[in-house]
Amino acid sequence: MYENLFSLDGRVALITGASRGIGRAVARGLAEAGADVVMTARSEKDLKLAADEIRGAVTGRVEYYPVDMLDRADVDELAKAVLRDFGAVDVLINNAGANHPQTLVETTDTNWDAMIELNLTSQMRLTRALAPQMVARGWGRVIYTSSIMAFSSNHARGIYSATKAGLVGMMRAQTLELGPAGVTVNCLAPGPVLTDMPMSLLNEEEKQQFSDSTALKRWGQVADMVGPVLMLASEAGAFISGEVIIADGGLLCRTFGD
Repeated sequence: MYENLFSLDGRVALITGASRGIGRAVARGLAEAGADVVMTARSEKDLKLAADEIRGAVTGRVEYYPVDMLDRADVDELAKAVLRDFGAVDVLINNAGANHPQTLVETTDTNWDAMIELNLTSQMRLTRALAPQMVARGWGRVIYTSSIMAFSSNHARGIYSATKAGLVGMMRAQTLELGPAGVTVNCLAPGPVLTDMPMSLLNEEEKQQFSDSTALKRWGQVADMVGPVLMLASEAGAFISGEVIIADGGLLCRTFGD
């Protein structure tokens, strides 16, 4: 009765920021669940490497489109190209994003505008372009990669926290708008996960502090993010919408200073 709950056979999934890290792992997980997968990122070289790896493990279709999510024309063209080449997008994983730390007084308009564009505006534009065809078919899944920094923050992470909190608010409004047509909208909020971004921003002491602060006493692996996304993307998550799935190893359970 429940053997196909997590199957994505016959579905088309589009994942942004898919050349590495969480996006790459999620793309492979969805492909292994049966979806045809479309991967996007800026680097064609990195995309090809990631797509070739996934193609070697699955029988479904795996394609990639180099896209600069900071370029609005690129984002608009991506939506048109995928619909032209695949006919539909059933699952949209809005995963592209960046974190360039600046304190409040150091924050430049250029950095603010770029991060708002990449982490928030580009994701709205892509969802806006693809949601109508989900609504028309009466089925769809939209998943945003937010962060636990939507709910807490750290030194010089004001812009990042603002964009990740913005995704949560936008997701909840879209849930109410798209839900009656059978489209669910949710956020994944990772905690400390071993990807290039935190490894490049943190020193060794800070890395250890994050590990020690989780209930599980370890950093998350990118593979730890695949299960929650697969649940939200499949029939297993059919009655989950407007929610934030926090995958942080229990970090937010802790009260500091006790």
